[in-house]
Amino acid sequence: MTKAVILAAGKGTRMGDLTQEIPKPMLSVQGRPILEHIIEGLKEVGIREFHLITGWRAEVIESHFGDGSRFGVRISYSRQVVQDGTGKAPELAKDFVGQDDFVLTYGDILVKPETYRDMIDRWHAGRFDGVLTVTAGEDVTKGGLFFFDDERFCLTRLVEKPNADQLEVLRSEGWIRPGKPVWYNAGIYLFRPSLFEYTARLQKSPRGEYELTDALSSMIAEGKVLAGLQIAGRWVDVRDPEVLASLQS
Repeated sequence: MTKAVILAAGKGTRMGDLTQEIPKPMLSVQGRPILEHIIEGLKEVGIREFHLITGWRAEVIESHFGDGSRFGVRISYSRQVVQDGTGKAPELAKDFVGQDDFVLTYGDILVKPETYRDMIDRWHAGRFDGVLTVTAGEDVTKGGLFFFDDERFCLTRLVEKPNADQLEVLRSEGWIRPGKPVWYNAGIYLFRPSLFEYTARLQKSPRGEYELTDALSSMIAEGKVLAGLQIAGRWVDVRDPEVLASLQS
């Protein structure tokens, strides 16, 4: 496992004026851009080749990281001209990925480097088509709600940004049970290149975007095995100015 694709095209509208001039992944946390923390963490577990999907203020990212040599890695880029969702963005890295397995992460998720190590260990522990990270206790209406089997902790179902009515149905059907964790999509994955067979077939969701989670649903519907991994320790989605401020101390 030597390659990583990082999705860093979004503006981060919830950040307000903070992202007028720079993209959200370049906001500073303790003196360094969020994206730099991510790249350094992945480098610690042996990943040396990176492909960054840029978009909003792409030149800020590209000028900071260059070809990656300053950071001891190799970095290439693609620009997502139309911001049409997380489902199509990874396809821009298809040539970079080639026949290799790869890490896929959003450019605003901070974890300890040990999380990447745990993911790679989980990957090698079985014959999986993907590894998905999850965390408990988050507001699932803001992201993906994942369900896993009890035996191997592999994905059986997912619901993207469920509303209150959907959550009530899931409770009544026994998917959500008192005292059981509710698993929230943590936004860091490992995949085989076969992912692109599924992103290629995506249709726009009711929200008008191509959703990566729709590709995951298709994968499990066709018998692909997607292993779950609960993140141990820190997981931060730098989603708004309040979260960003809390990270500075």
